[in-house]
Amino acid sequence: MVAWRKPGNALGWVMLGAAAFGALSEDASFYTVADYGLRHGDLPLGWVALLAQPGWAPAIVLFGLAVLLFPDGQPPSSRLRWLVWAYAVVATLWIAGTVELTVGAIVSHHTQVDSGGNLLVLSGADPATRWWNLVQDIFFPLLLTGWLGSLAGQVFSYRRSSGDRRQQLKWLAGGVAAVLVGVVLNRTLSEAHGIVGIAGSVAGAAGLLAFPVCMGVAIFRYRLFEIDRLISRTLAYALVTGLLVGVYAGLVLLATHVVSINGPVAVPGSTLAAAALFNPLRRRVQRLVDRRFNRARYDADQTVAAFAVRLKDAVDLDSVRYDLVIAVQQALEPAHVSVWMQPPD
Repeated sequence: MVAWRKPGNALGWVMLGAAAFGALSEDASFYTVADYGLRHGDLPLGWVALLAQPGWAPAIVLFGLAVLLFPDGQPPSSRLRWLVWAYAVVATLWIAGTVELTVGAIVSHHTQVDSGGNLLVLSGADPATRWWNLVQDIFFPLLLTGWLGSLAGQVFSYRRSSGDRRQQLKWLAGGVAAVLVGVVLNRTLSEAHGIVGIAGSVAGAAGLLAFPVCMGVAIFRYRLFEIDRLISRTLAYALVTGLLVGVYAGLVLLATHVVSINGPVAVPGSTLAAAALFNPLRRRVQRLVDRRFNRARYDADQTVAAFAVRLKDAVDLDSVRYDLVIAVQQALEPAHVSVWMQPPD
């Protein structure tokens, strides 16, 4: 969508390239394992899969470039242009090294692969690839430096920004948070069996998908103000869920190990107690979260509540009308406010 609707923004093409190279590398890995790992190279076009398999290299490079160039295809600061150029030069050498080593392995028939479909010659164990290992040792610290520098630039930009720009950066932060949460859950639950392992895989995929989606929403500036509501709701329900799970577990342990109540009674009782606490706890937590992360809604609620208190003792119609207009302007910030009053007859 970004590349189609905003072709002048390089970020859309960068994200498309990262996705394409990542998918190509994943599919090629399966084929190289099937060909060179199981069938000893007798499947057709195995060398094409070997050439495509290191597509993870440009995918990693483009992923880092997407962070550097958010949201308009330019570095967040002119002082970071040198970092982008240095990143591009070292990344080009690194990618060219993977291609050169892969072609050399195909020509010399050194096509041993590991369980993930990666050529062993790219693992760094071969002394002949020492120069490429040196480039790789330079590239990954530079990649990390580029990401950290870009994030630092975005943080400083956020402190100086307002309006749409600030909301765009909130969407970027939301996408990064989704990736981190998804990766942590995927790593934590990946070894589990059954539904838990599947949940870990889904969480990892959802986190990776959320990142480009958040970037796309920010680039198009579509309903950017909703990010405040999304953040506050996500934090509130995450906190409420954690607290209720803790209360539930504590009540079950208390009933079964301290009071010695049998299981069939303890579990339903704890469930009912946690359910009864849900709404009061949600309201309190939501108020606290809105006060910190969704200040506009918190201030609007406070304005409406104050108006309701003043309305109880109001007797003059003109003062009520004036107070109503002020409350609406403060709470909703409309472009225009008018009050229509029905005549007494």
